[in-house]
Amino acid sequence: MRSAVQPLASRQHIRQQIRQRRRALSPEQQEHDAQELLIRFQQLPCVLGAQHIALYLSNDGEIDTQPLIDWLWQHDKSVYLPVLHPFSKGHLLFLHYTPDTRMTQNKYQIREPALDIRQVKPVSELDLVCTPLVAFDCTGQRLGMGGGYYDRTLNRWHNERLGPQPLGLAHDCQQVDNLPFETWDVPLPEILTPSYHFTW
Repeated sequence: MRSAVQPLASRQHIRQQIRQRRRALSPEQQEHDAQELLIRFQQLPCVLGAQHIALYLSNDGEIDTQPLIDWLWQHDKSVYLPVLHPFSKGHLLFLHYTPDTRMTQNKYQIREPALDIRQVKPVSELDLVCTPLVAFDCTGQRLGMGGGYYDRTLNRWHNERLGPQPLGLAHDCQQVDNLPFETWDVPLPEILTPSYHFTW
């Protein structure tokens, strides 16, 4: 379901509007969306062919990724979560995540694995990076929270097609007609929602 956000609206206005819409979803709708997303996720060639998959823990009304994580664990695939880099501002590390991983909260109040260098997986060794997003449009442009973390993570893939493939995850209501974008924004080749699998 496409949003009626005006195409020339500012990035910040779109961000506020879509975050509000996402948070307004009922618990029942959230659960339904998560299960429908899982059904589609299980069928994706980029998922079935991957062993090392980066995901994220849902926050702020994002579609629930826990069913995806549980399914990956059940199928003996390795899951990694993003951690804010302690020394390189604006960058992410990806740490191996299991049911026993010790967790902490970062400066955005988002749960992440406690930093343990032994659990770090270089981005170049990941097969797939599932990215959060606030909004997306019909060309694969992605609007995040504004920190640029995933744009930096995916920059090499975008410029050289090296490193893990990105896959955006979202509710249907996060699609808009057109997003204003900057030169550093990395468009996504695939976005999965409860109702659609978009490819570009």
